[in-house]
Amino acid sequence: MKEAGETLKRRCRRFLFGLVLVAGSLLATPAGRAGILTPGATGTGNAGAAARHLRDLPIRLFVASMTLDQLQNLVVTETKIPQARETVTQKLEVLDLADLARQPLPHRNLADLVRYSSGQFVNPLSRNDANWGSFGGLGPKYNGYLLDGLPIDSFADAMSLDPWALERVELHKGPASVMYSNYLTMDFAGNETPLAGITNFLLKDRIETRQTRLALGAGAWHTTEGRLYHQDRHGRLGFFLGGGHERSDYTDYGTAGSWLNILADPGYRKSKAYVKLIYRFDEETDQQLSVFLHQARHEGDVGRPNRRFANRYDTVNAVWSRTCGRRLTLQLKTGWRSYDRTWDEDNFRAGVFPADLSLRENDGVAQVIRPSEIAFTLAHGRHGLLSFGADTQQATYETFAEAGGVRATGNDVSCRATGFYLQEKLIAGKWVWRAGGRVDDLRHSYDRLSGNVPEKPSNSWRKTVWSVGSRFNATPRVSWFANLGTSFVAPTAKQLGGTIKSADAGVAGRNGQLPSFGLSPEMGTGADLGLDLRLDDRHSLGLRGFHHRVQDAIVENIVFTNPSQTRSVNAGEAVSRGVELDLQGKVRDRLRWFANWTQTSTRVGNDLDPDQDGLAIPFVPAYVGNLGLTREFPGAITVSPYLQATGEYFDSISRRNRTRFRPVQVLNLRLRKEFREGDARTVTGILDLINLGNRRYALPWQFRDPGFHVQGSLEMTF
Repeated sequence: MKEAGETLKRRCRRFLFGLVLVAGSLLATPAGRAGILTPGATGTGNAGAAARHLRDLPIRLFVASMTLDQLQNLVVTETKIPQARETVTQKLEVLDLADLARQPLPHRNLADLVRYSSGQFVNPLSRNDANWGSFGGLGPKYNGYLLDGLPIDSFADAMSLDPWALERVELHKGPASVMYSNYLTMDFAGNETPLAGITNFLLKDRIETRQTRLALGAGAWHTTEGRLYHQDRHGRLGFFLGGGHERSDYTDYGTAGSWLNILADPGYRKSKAYVKLIYRFDEETDQQLSVFLHQARHEGDVGRPNRRFANRYDTVNAVWSRTCGRRLTLQLKTGWRSYDRTWDEDNFRAGVFPADLSLRENDGVAQVIRPSEIAFTLAHGRHGLLSFGADTQQATYETFAEAGGVRATGNDVSCRATGFYLQEKLIAGKWVWRAGGRVDDLRHSYDRLSGNVPEKPSNSWRKTVWSVGSRFNATPRVSWFANLGTSFVAPTAKQLGGTIKSADAGVAGRNGQLPSFGLSPEMGTGADLGLDLRLDDRHSLGLRGFHHRVQDAIVENIVFTNPSQTRSVNAGEAVSRGVELDLQGKVRDRLRWFANWTQTSTRVGNDLDPDQDGLAIPFVPAYVGNLGLTREFPGAITVSPYLQATGEYFDSISRRNRTRFRPVQVLNLRLRKEFREGDARTVTGILDLINLGNRRYALPWQFRDPGFHVQGSLEMTF
């Protein structure tokens, strides 16, 4: 029966791919550039024809010729080249510079920028820790984070990258395109997959004028910061560079009796520096090379004398692109991501007096990931677009502990992934059709796992995943969409070998992740169905239902809270179902508002273990509701309140050990006042009031929100 089911799936995939390719050949006409790239056109037959002389422009010059309003209608993530939003089969949300400027970042985390988007739960534990939220009713690893189309880590990179380098953020919700691979990170929750969607952070790419931006800020807990940004253009070379430094005494962010045992202010220092160079070779071939370099350092302590930490994150992106004729676009991308984290462990034991705070050991993680890609996009016929290419990632991961001058390696792993993908997209009247497939080859080599040479020194997998989607633009105001896709995730070294030994289970002071050598890979399937409705020129409504099913889902299970110990386990079958409702509007150009609600039901099924059967997926709230508005007042004053309501969720799939987190509502407020000194010079005062209700609610791993605090800054642009 299982073999018959697999055969049926293969035949269905072949039929769908064949159907799209045949339709493409029938619809092909010698009409020049594909209609989906025509300026001003939606690709659905509902918009008027654009100026003829713009059709033959290279893509980058075509984009440069458009107005800002037209650019707002373009997205690049789905096919890696600019496309009209009406031709994308997935649910889309785009945050531009104005949106980014309205939102506070209480945790200094890029995830805060998308906190108020439907379908996800953003949950950073502190300014010193990562986001442990969820996406599409699944855990924190089911949404792919990208930087200009190359994968990054949604945990570490979200903490390190500077938002001033960004131009926009594109969120593609639902079963993601096969054009993007998993990310091979071994740290935190392991490999990250785009089953529930993609979040693409796009760097500034169009530098036409000189501009300098400077900010000085101060806030609660003796927090001070300074930031600098500068951009300019010299002939064919454009560039921007920037950096910043922040320091704070911070405050206790642990619950009463927490394993964190914060005795003094857990101060930290963060420094960032970055530069991007953009060189345009010529206009005829639209050839461009860009290089982005970013480094972040994060140092501090956890409120005890021998609990210091020092983290360094290096990020490199290099992109070369050109058009070959009027139909083919070629892109070469490569990157470097380096994650070096070190921290001290002392001899503190909960419940033991007097407390021993002497140094026990120095622990660390060293990880390097090198992603690369070659991508082709071929416009064919009148409304066809064929995308194909290959990508690769190479990763090394090592954990270590040093005591008494002796360094012991816990995990030492290298891995390589290679993927080949093909996607066809066609527009036929009011219909948009998309189908694609991807073959991934993944190889792991284990030198050490949990301090030992493993019996099985290597592992490999070859899997095929696929994705299909459609959009029906019934009228210029009403469109329906549906998507279906699959994913594959292999267990990582940290999940297999842990960060502490099996013998440390339950031992006071031994905080970390326990080994789980019996893990199996997981396979996922996602589907969604939705409606986009423009009620009028100022109001819109979006409705989307989603369903995800993951076989042998790998989840992070909290085994003990004190000591803080987790273990990765296969949770049998994990299923999530949910509905998202989005509303947004504008009143007389002075008031903008949005509201959304996500209702989610999840279930883990495990017939072999009653302790895990029938429970909710960890880190997934029953609901998340968001309400926000921006009101402009006379005198260039802007007020932007944001309210988020979160339902209950749990941190484990064990009935015996899980913790329930109660519903909570949090209100944040940003106040802005602009002082203009001419067209090119602006001074802006910003005041952020975070957690106005002073809700000091509990978070996973015995963290808690620190409550109400204030942050202010003065920004100058000239």
